[in-house]
Amino acid sequence: MPSMLDAVVVGAGPNGLTAAVELARRGFSVAVFEARDTVGGGARTEELTLPGFRHDPCSAAHPLGVNSPAFRAMPLGRYGLEWLQPELPMAHPFLDGTAAVLSRSVAETAASFGPRDAGTYRRLVEPFTHQWDTLVRDFMSLPLSALPRDPVTLARFGLVGLPPSTWLMRRFRDEPAKALFAGLVAHVMAPLGGLATGAVGLVFALAAHARGWPVARGGSQAISDALTAYLKDLGGAVHTDYEVKRLDDLPPARAYVFDTSPTALSRIAGFGRYYERYRYGPGVFKVDYALDGPVPWTAQEARTAGTVQVGADSKEIGAALRAASRDGRAPDAPFLITVQPSVVDPSRAPAGKHVFWAYGHVPSGWTGDLTDVIERQLERFAPGFRDRVLARATAGPPELAARNANYVGGDIGCGAASGLQLLLRPKVSLFPYGTPHPAVFICSSATPPGPGVHGMSGHNAAKAVWKKLRST
Repeated sequence: MPSMLDAVVVGAGPNGLTAAVELARRGFSVAVFEARDTVGGGARTEELTLPGFRHDPCSAAHPLGVNSPAFRAMPLGRYGLEWLQPELPMAHPFLDGTAAVLSRSVAETAASFGPRDAGTYRRLVEPFTHQWDTLVRDFMSLPLSALPRDPVTLARFGLVGLPPSTWLMRRFRDEPAKALFAGLVAHVMAPLGGLATGAVGLVFALAAHARGWPVARGGSQAISDALTAYLKDLGGAVHTDYEVKRLDDLPPARAYVFDTSPTALSRIAGFGRYYERYRYGPGVFKVDYALDGPVPWTAQEARTAGTVQVGADSKEIGAALRAASRDGRAPDAPFLITVQPSVVDPSRAPAGKHVFWAYGHVPSGWTGDLTDVIERQLERFAPGFRDRVLARATAGPPELAARNANYVGGDIGCGAASGLQLLLRPKVSLFPYGTPHPAVFICSSATPPGPGVHGMSGHNAAKAVWKKLRST
């Protein structure tokens, strides 16, 4: 290791690894330090239940990853990353056995909403589908780390997306479209009436139409492993099993980049109360299942979808989000996000068996057990589900926070995605990656564009770092 590194990155999640790669690609000497014994952060794969069943402890489907401008600019396929596309990106089943779908095709998606909302949906998304690649780059660079490539489309998107999603959903007349869109917003655990939540739903829908909601062959660990292998080929170093408690634990460097929560950064760097106004969101309760066969969804469409949203209607989804984020209680009928990777990747489980996960929202730090409530909810849409369960691994907020220090209170988004904090995080600033220390930066999901396995927070932070390094 050189006597003085250009940059040290703390945390080997997708954002930390992306920041390290971006710096190494530009000729800077970089080393990454990770507290756990393996890289990955929110993109890991482990045998949580039974031998041969490979589960993703957190993120499993990757609409933002496959569309990420940062990932798409890297040769990650050369390092083993292969995206697998299920027949349907996502399905949202209903109690009567029907389903709304989010398909690669705008027309197929619109048709699943019924005749009264099909045209409305097409008019909503079609202005943006052809400009998607420039739009996603501009949207994921906010606050602007570069001039927008297509300011007109970005402004049009803002007019549609900045109001609450409840305003946008008023355009729809029937429940299939309303429920599916409410579920899309709930992926960032934001109350449906919050600022810019319309944009959240639109981004997930447009991502599906552009490049689907794939899984990584072999599991999400493949993303982290590909980033790590690429970084090493560029001359970067990765040190695991290395917990950082203060800046003095790290080797000398010109810049320090933290893929950590603002809370951890303040503690390590001695920033005191600098981030005290930063809010963490509700937690999640997650169950990973080893199944004896596929999930017995009543709706045929759900059987071929990689991701399945579970919520009877938009009112039930809204009530579940309010219970966890505002009322401080676990919902009676939780909205569930579920992923079934083995419908498209049989390598994830022994022959004929399946892996499946489901999570519901709970209050921050909640210590109860939601397993029975989750399974009762699943049984409404997949009768006989419990009969397929061979083993389960449960993780509530305390377990999630112990497994990944960025998940404060079980918040897998590393910060509430509500109010101004959805767009301006971790502080209201045009320079969100900087800190009170001129050589210390933050690049986690607590910075724009926020949660998800896409590496863009790391990409944007690396820009700020290399500008600093080149000027000194």
